[in-house]
Parts: sequence; C-alpha cells; structure tokens
Amino acid sequence: MRPLLLKIGATALTLGATAASAFFVSSHLKNPAAPLQPAVLSAGNGSSTSVLGGTVVVGPSVQPTDEEPITSTYAS
Repeated sequence: MRPLLLKIGATALTLGATAASAFFVSSHLKNPAAPLQPAVLSAGNGSSTSVLGGTVVVGPSVQPTDEEPITSTYAS
C-alpha cells in the first residue's frame, strides 16, 4: 500500500507543478511593441559614448589579416 501512495503523491506533485508552470507562463503576456534586439552602437568607424567617469570608444574587434585561411581542423 505504501508504494502505491508514493506513486500517487509523486504523480500529483508532478501534475501540480506542471499546471502551476503553465499558469505562470500564460499569465505573463509578452509586450508586442517590445523591440526584438536592444539598440547597438555602430562600431563601423569607432563610435564613442560618454559614461560616468569617462568615455568609451567602441571599434571593430575583428581585424583583416594576410594569413592563409584555415582549411582543416585536424589536430593530432
């Protein structure tokens, strides 16, 4: 009898948690006017912005190179 009560209790707890999660998610509606991505500084020519205590300069982080492209990723 005790294993049956444990199974019933575990099942009830699982179903209750699932129902509570579904209710929680459905009660928090999304804002359809919200932007998909936050605003990003244009880093094409080195943008700058003022922050508390100074200025931050944002520039391109990937630089072109004359190296040969990697054609294999094999490593021994």
